[in-house]
Amino acid sequence: MAIKRRDLLIKILISLFLIFDHGESSYSGVGSYDDEILQLASIKSSFLNRDSFSSSSHVHRVVHQKSWSSREHHVIDYGADPTGKSDSTEALQQAIFDVFRSPIDGHLMQGVTNLGGAEVHLDGGTYIINRPLRLPEVNGGNFMIHGGSLKASDNFPTDRHLIELWSSSDSPISYEYITLKDLLLDSNFRGGGISIVNSVRITVENCYISRFTTNGILIKGGHETYISNSFIGQHITVGGDLREKDFSGVGINVAGNDNAITDVVIFSAAIGVLVEGQANVLTGVHCYNKATGLGGIGIYLKSPGFTQNRILNCYLDFTGIVMDDPVQVQISNSFFLGNAQIKIKSLKGVAKGVSIINNMFSGDYSGVPIVGLDEREAPFTRIDQVVVDRNSVRGMKLRSTAARGSVWGNGTIWTVDFSEVLLFPNRIKNVQYTLHAGKLKVFPKHVLRDLSGNAVTVESDVPVSATIHVAVDQSSDGYI
Repeated sequence: MAIKRRDLLIKILISLFLIFDHGESSYSGVGSYDDEILQLASIKSSFLNRDSFSSSSHVHRVVHQKSWSSREHHVIDYGADPTGKSDSTEALQQAIFDVFRSPIDGHLMQGVTNLGGAEVHLDGGTYIINRPLRLPEVNGGNFMIHGGSLKASDNFPTDRHLIELWSSSDSPISYEYITLKDLLLDSNFRGGGISIVNSVRITVENCYISRFTTNGILIKGGHETYISNSFIGQHITVGGDLREKDFSGVGINVAGNDNAITDVVIFSAAIGVLVEGQANVLTGVHCYNKATGLGGIGIYLKSPGFTQNRILNCYLDFTGIVMDDPVQVQISNSFFLGNAQIKIKSLKGVAKGVSIINNMFSGDYSGVPIVGLDEREAPFTRIDQVVVDRNSVRGMKLRSTAARGSVWGNGTIWTVDFSEVLLFPNRIKNVQYTLHAGKLKVFPKHVLRDLSGNAVTVESDVPVSATIHVAVDQSSDGYI
């Protein structure tokens, strides 16, 4: 009985202590709930094992212990300023470095460490950086940077990019399977947006890149970089900008092979997309970066003699396509507005395996041809399998490598002139014709006499009233 009374007394005393303690902390103004939370956060932060980062005096941050079970690295946990008022370079760079400190077993390509799908999360903030965000020299892959905005500071180097994937190591492949997603990049007219060098299977998705002076995105070496659903422009505009004549830089610079650009808008730059590699494909790209009349180029295929690129279902809006000595190029199912044309430029007179088919062209009836030849450096002399055909044209001059025509005459000579339609001057490689004379008492003999100047002349031995139907082709030298 005594033991039970003693236990009861102890419980009463404990209850009274808790009541008084709670009453003091709740009503006395000392030891409030907020103070307790701050005290706990202070104790927690004392156990951190990562390097600390300085922060601005007017922003208080609590740096949380990173759980080893999570591969999400939130940059505000590293002290980054999401308001963009103070520099966040060190904090963001440390978050990227920490990703590479915790690889998992196994590799991607030989020598490329698997980072296990780790993420650097920008937490929807805007961050000022004074130098490029670079990946460590350790080759790695399978991670993502996403979810926020980066802006170059006023002292950012003018020859660099906000995000750079390149390594100084001797490895031919530096990084693999890295995703840059949901980012707004403001280069502040100091350098470029993204640089991807000697990397494979890189994804750039849903990005808005502006105010660059060099490249919005640079791809150099490597292969299989996929850029999609993004908006890129030096100046923020929707067209008709008074500054357009001064637009400079390149929206996307592709100096590599096997890359894809899909559903991307280039709204201001001197060159929308510059391609200097092979086996690349552009699909659904809308270029209104700088009008042709102001010196702009929408898409420039600058791989003379060995091109092997495809442009499909694109929209060239008052700016066109230029290609140097093209070899194996397909341009199809695209729309050219505002006298936008395709210019084939001769450096050494080569044009082989070029298909320009099933496109729509719309102009202002000022006489601009849908396809033009630039032979200022050299005439085209090596032409083979060039097909320009089945294009829909309104307000521009039709150009084709295949044409058909008819003419009626009463005499011995019929001439069908294709010089206003055929692309290459004085070049007809194949002719088919039919002389339709109706009911005659005699059977006239007739022969193909001349093809000079892209005009077909047929002559008969006796005068007849007849119509001649002619089909010609410039596309190939390889007829058997």
